[in-house]
Amino acid sequence: MLQQFLNDFGYFALFLGTFFEGETILVLAGFLAFRGYMDINVVVVVAFFGSYAGDQLWYFMGRKHGRKLLARKPRWQLMGDRALEHIRRHPDIWVLSFRFVYGLRTVMPVAIGLSGYPPGRYLLLNGIGAAIWAAALGAAAYHFGAVLEGMLGSVKKYELWVLGALLVLGLGLWLRRRIRNARLARETCAAEKAQLAQEQLAEKKPEPTTPIE
Repeated sequence: MLQQFLNDFGYFALFLGTFFEGETILVLAGFLAFRGYMDINVVVVVAFFGSYAGDQLWYFMGRKHGRKLLARKPRWQLMGDRALEHIRRHPDIWVLSFRFVYGLRTVMPVAIGLSGYPPGRYLLLNGIGAAIWAAALGAAAYHFGAVLEGMLGSVKKYELWVLGALLVLGLGLWLRRRIRNARLARETCAAEKAQLAQEQLAEKKPEPTTPIE
């Protein structure tokens, strides 16, 4: 049943997952490739194209609508401002490596596009970064299965438990990031309101009058 499902939808699901933000789904696919349900070479290629296509889309959206996208949510605005600071200091390094920094997958390409980074250079370096990310993470997940088998013997009877644990771990990391970003957004919003209140108070404060002699 699992084999048939993966044959029908596995690679398509991998492409969609990596198109949006797919560390967890790539790790799952790498482990499933070790178990023989998928081909590790195809997994890496599909993950590369999914990641590459998604980040190209976000980059061009950042060039055209960057500020509007970041202004939708306070946490996006905050993360986007921080991303712009990083990009201005070391642009090429961040284009190559932002996939390896958890939580920046969507915001960083938007910020790169907003920063005016050259399209041709991004096309090349983004491709190199996507290839390294797909190969490194896919291979790590594949070899994780080999290490696990060396520890437990046959992994077959534990494979559903391992898949469940990987899903729970991915969900936990996602929830942790959401909670942290929500907290940062609240703090930023509160600071902006406090600053606005101070500015309004300063405007309403009456100017001192000079006594008439």
